[in-house]
Formats: sequence, structure tokens, C-alpha cells
Amino acid sequence: MSNSVVVGWIRSPEGQAAVEAAVEETRRRQGRLVVVHSSRGGAEHAATVVETRDALAELERRLGSEGLEVTVRDFVRGNEPAEDVIEVAEKEDAALIVIGLRRRSPVGKLLMGSNAQDILLRADCPVLAVKAT
Repeated sequence: MSNSVVVGWIRSPEGQAAVEAAVEETRRRQGRLVVVHSSRGGAEHAATVVETRDALAELERRLGSEGLEVTVRDFVRGNEPAEDVIEVAEKEDAALIVIGLRRRSPVGKLLMGSNAQDILLRADCPVLAVKAT
């Protein structure tokens, strides 16, 4: 197992909380951080894709300037985000996956969120789930 930390990122407070926790874990492990973003794409999401790529580039610059070894993987291919996060974690032989959790409705609490649940159940490495404050 490597000392890589894989973080699932979205442009949200939960995504930011996940990155912050992943940065701490990466520093603690003296490892490499791999930021994964996954979206469906398509013409209806074209503007969002551009904004997200800009935000990812800024995130990569910021983390790199803080002395972290960081790689960004941005997938726009229609997979569920959980699939892409797990695939990257397996290829990286990750020591840890970090994900952000958001508040859910009573019914949503039962399901937890399909991507979070899939990652927690299917990942071969430990998963750290964090909430935004």
C-alpha cells in the first residue's frame, strides 16, 4: 500500500471539508494527494464543467504552493462519482480515501447518499468521511 490519499471533491462546503481533512492526512503520512472530481458532462452542463475545471486548477495551484505533491483527476465521462473515486484509489494503491458528507433529509439519512455509501462499502482501503462545519 502506498502513502497516497485520494479525496473525492465537489465544489461545495463538503468538498472543501474533505480536501482540508485529506491535506492533514497527506501531511501526516508524508504522502501524495490525489484529488478526484467526477461529473456526467453533456451540453447542459458545459458552463459548470468550465467553472469546475478552473476551480480544480486553482485548488491544484494552491495545494502545490503549500508544498504538497498533488495530482488532480477530473472525469467527465458519465460514471457515478463513487466508481471514479474507487477506481483511482485502486490504481494508486491508496492508503486512504476521504469524502465529504452532507446533511440529508430523514429519508436521505436512511440511504446516506448513494456515492458515499458505495465508497464506504466497496473501497479496499480505509475511508474517512467528514462533514462541513
